[in-house]
Amino acid sequence: MDTIAAISTAPGRAAIAVVRASGPQVAELVSQTLGEPLPHRRPALRWLAHPEDGRRVDRVLVTYYPAPGSYTGEDVLELSCHGGPLAPQLVLDALLAAGARLAGPGEFTRRAFLNGKLDLLQAEAILDLVDGRSRAQHRAAVHQLERGLSGRIEELREAILRSEALLVYEIDFPEEDQGPLAPAEIDAAARDVAGRIDRLLETAHQGELLREGALTVIAGRPNAGKSSLFNALCGVERVIVTEEPGTTRDAIETMASLGGYPFRLVDTAGLREATGRVERLGIEVAQRYLAGADLVLFCVEAGRELGAEELSFLAELEHGTLILVRTKNDLAASRSPKAAPEVQAPQVLVSTVTGEGLGELSRRLVEAAFSGSLSLDEDMPLITRERHVRELHRARGEVEAFLEARASGLAPEIAATHLRAAAQALEEMLGVIAPEDLLARVFAEFCVGK
Repeated sequence: MDTIAAISTAPGRAAIAVVRASGPQVAELVSQTLGEPLPHRRPALRWLAHPEDGRRVDRVLVTYYPAPGSYTGEDVLELSCHGGPLAPQLVLDALLAAGARLAGPGEFTRRAFLNGKLDLLQAEAILDLVDGRSRAQHRAAVHQLERGLSGRIEELREAILRSEALLVYEIDFPEEDQGPLAPAEIDAAARDVAGRIDRLLETAHQGELLREGALTVIAGRPNAGKSSLFNALCGVERVIVTEEPGTTRDAIETMASLGGYPFRLVDTAGLREATGRVERLGIEVAQRYLAGADLVLFCVEAGRELGAEELSFLAELEHGTLILVRTKNDLAASRSPKAAPEVQAPQVLVSTVTGEGLGELSRRLVEAAFSGSLSLDEDMPLITRERHVRELHRARGEVEAFLEARASGLAPEIAATHLRAAAQALEEMLGVIAPEDLLARVFAEFCVGK
């Protein structure tokens, strides 16, 4: 295997940057660029020179990790140099000139997987840590990196293999009246595995929300305070706010962390009879977002009764949990906010000027979108990817097929094929069986240098 190198930190102006190399030629890279051997696993401050002309590039803090005690399981070199757009690139150029090649996306982590330093679920957890945008997603990724999900999948796989071994006894010794376990106990064990798979699959929706964010659409009539609420929840002024109705002509989407959980906030065009083609297109986009929303924040000014058009819209709303947001409460402080008994939804009074009610709204959003996560045991892992769902459904289907084969009186050797297929599905999930196209898909999502 050749030696790879890459810049591992994001580009741009910064105090330091990290450049990494991994592979069998790391000692040669050290000889050509740093000039003398390095201590093992202890940082050393050295000048790095370009191997072709000997010109000094930068003074670097360098650490050498000999195999197998490194991230990748190979010899690894990590260099901390000055940040910025030029210095890290010149350090990388020196390593490439000394014989390394530029790493591809996720190639360091891929080598760690291939060398048995982590399984495929842990590799995906590393990607989730890098991409994490909320504390809840970070916690789930750390749990997965600590083999919380891997451990559950391995337990299921072992249970399936034990059942398969007991069936082999029936196949090898058909004359025995009673094997190590009665047939009913083997079937009960399979049903237990199916139930445990079902419990994992029940977490898939919450896992998807943690990775993608709960789609939260802010809707209402023009000038109802939608954009001001959007800006307040984002924490920055992302959209223009004016007194003129119809300022927002298109849907504007951003990620926000509320109460430690991720939300995809969408500010939409005001719902009214469109006065022009552009506004009509904006309203159509808003309706498409509403059709897929997890949550809908319907904005109505405090102190104003809902109009017939608004009530009609809410009556027809088919998707998403509805929260009625009474906006501009600072302007209605002298009046009693109108109740909306026709709308069966929680109502929250807010003011984006004073900040009143924003904490309460965030709390209600978290409860509405992530109640499943909040109710889970702390040790319960989450299924966060479609790949996991697909393999678990495959394993669940094979266990069900096994039980049906047993109930219909099929020979043990035929029923056992379903258990073997169920185990293989879980092995693919862990990466014990890892086709090249699967690895290519997983590691293509990584950035270069990780």
